Amino acid sequence: MVEDQSPPHSAAGKKKPAEKKKRVLEEGDCLKAILVSGRDDEGRPKEGDLVVFQYTTYTEEGSVVESTQIKDGGKGVPFKLVLGRSKMIAGWEEGLPTMSRGEVSRFKLKEKLHFGDPECPVPVPEHFPTTGTLEFEIHMEDFFKVEVVTEDLGVLKQVLNVGDGWETPREPYEVRIRVTGRTRGGAKFIVREEDPLHFTFGKREVPDGLEKGVGTMNKNEKAIIHILNPSYITEASAVPELPTQAEELQFEVQLVQIIQVRDMLGNGAVIKRRVKDGKGEFPVDCPLQDSILRIHWRGKLPREGGRVFYDTRAEGRPFEFRSGEGMLPEGLEMSVRLMLPEEISVVTSTSKYAYDNFTRPASVPEGALVQWEVELLSFEKMKDWTGMNFREIIDDAEKQKSTGNRLFKEGKFELAKNKYEFLLREFKHVNPDGEEEVKELSNAQISLQLNVAACWQKLKDHVKAIEMCNKVLEGNPHHVKALFRRGTSYTASSDFEDARKDFNQMMKIDKSSEPDALSALSRLRKAEQEAVEKARKQFKGLFDKKPGALSEQDEMEKEAPTDVDEDKDENEEDIKIESSLGSQSSESVETQKEHNPFNFRTAGINFIRKLTGGRCSIL
Repeated sequence: MVEDQSPPHSAAGKKKPAEKKKRVLEEGDCLKAILVSGRDDEGRPKEGDLVVFQYTTYTEEGSVVESTQIKDGGKGVPFKLVLGRSKMIAGWEEGLPTMSRGEVSRFKLKEKLHFGDPECPVPVPEHFPTTGTLEFEIHMEDFFKVEVVTEDLGVLKQVLNVGDGWETPREPYEVRIRVTGRTRGGAKFIVREEDPLHFTFGKREVPDGLEKGVGTMNKNEKAIIHILNPSYITEASAVPELPTQAEELQFEVQLVQIIQVRDMLGNGAVIKRRVKDGKGEFPVDCPLQDSILRIHWRGKLPREGGRVFYDTRAEGRPFEFRSGEGMLPEGLEMSVRLMLPEEISVVTSTSKYAYDNFTRPASVPEGALVQWEVELLSFEKMKDWTGMNFREIIDDAEKQKSTGNRLFKEGKFELAKNKYEFLLREFKHVNPDGEEEVKELSNAQISLQLNVAACWQKLKDHVKAIEMCNKVLEGNPHHVKALFRRGTSYTASSDFEDARKDFNQMMKIDKSSEPDALSALSRLRKAEQEAVEKARKQFKGLFDKKPGALSEQDEMEKEAPTDVDEDKDENEEDIKIESSLGSQSSESVETQKEHNPFNFRTAGINFIRKLTGGRCSIL
């Protein structure tokens, strides 16, 4: 234990100390006498090394102050410090780096290099002298490079063999390790070499210090985990023979396998567990971007004894699909995107991300928990537009946009939006040649921007829908469809005046849009009336009291039924998405009735303005 065994001239540092001023030594401040030569050819300790040594402290008269050595009354337990991290007296900072392995030396230190130093970083017990000269006999047993696992230096890692890749395990990952555990005296209490130990992070199956150490390792890495603080030697269900009363332990570990377990959404709804490693580096070799993928998958119902409801291998061929096009349930596709080629994973999903919003197989009950065993056979990225001419680019974009339109009609608005936004990003790198191509590209971009706005409306983010419409209107202030779409979002946001301006502007620009604009204005007036009625109830009594007094409704008024059914929304509209990239034609998409929550603050302000003739300024 660092704290228990720390003499007053050393202590564990919580944080890496700030860079110190260079110490100026005068002749006679630190004298060293080598009693036994060490193995100089093996080098000397450096900053970041763990030094293991025995010591005895003497007064100038030769009296023993304290010792770790049995011959001088100590317990024979070597002391350990990390150079550059552990706090210690200045004389040790100067002397320890000069020693070689096996060396025994005696250091004679003046008071400014031990406890007489005004900036001595360690506490000094009463029995320790702080004046005069002290002598320290030190036997350097060993030193080696370590990595600090915990900031209090209670857990350190000595790397024996570097591992592969960069991935390290963490909760809720699982790992398999070969491990040998030893006490401070060298006695073994666990040996799992032929049969690796399998444990799950965060389940308290191994001591806390061992878990923290393994959490810094890569696959195939071999290291010794030094636990120097007994607070990290916690009870562990997978290591029943653990000596929990020990003050110090060592674990020699080889990380055999990292079993990646991911909570894909952070709420337990979709859990991906990798059972067979794939080829390549995670995540750079995963199909993160839209790709053409080939997979085998088998669907099971864990609550029905693992009953299989579908298996591609039984069909005799793998399933090939394009990601980002809604061809798989959401929970399965998001998991496949984080797989490596030839990887096998088990994905467990609640019904929300399985078949609630996807065509449900007849043999899968409604609301069922689903488990997929999936193997990613291979994938190839979607071809880009490099080397294509302008016409080929527009044709390819048209096909991808058609996919987005299909996803929109299927109610997969997020996927549709992603498809449109991808094309908008790609269009930034297209260089049209000539006036006609410039015009066609501009129309294509406007078409996509309006479709993105429609998606934001469906996702009930009207602020972003308005922002997208504004982009269109900045370049073309008279674009009727952009005005209509923006006006619709203004209405849903209770910004009735701005909405009215957009619908009136439509009719000025294009007489043929008058039926749509008048219909929208009718819906606007109804929404405005409902908002004012709600605001009237919300602010009821506000002007019935004297200035400064608040009106209170009695309990009967609070419980009285309202005249407006807040769940009812008769403002049903068709949101139209652009179906052709370079044209002004549109395609109606019948939508479900939606409840648009009104902005009570805006409606309330408008209501008060109506009551006060616009003279009220308290809000």
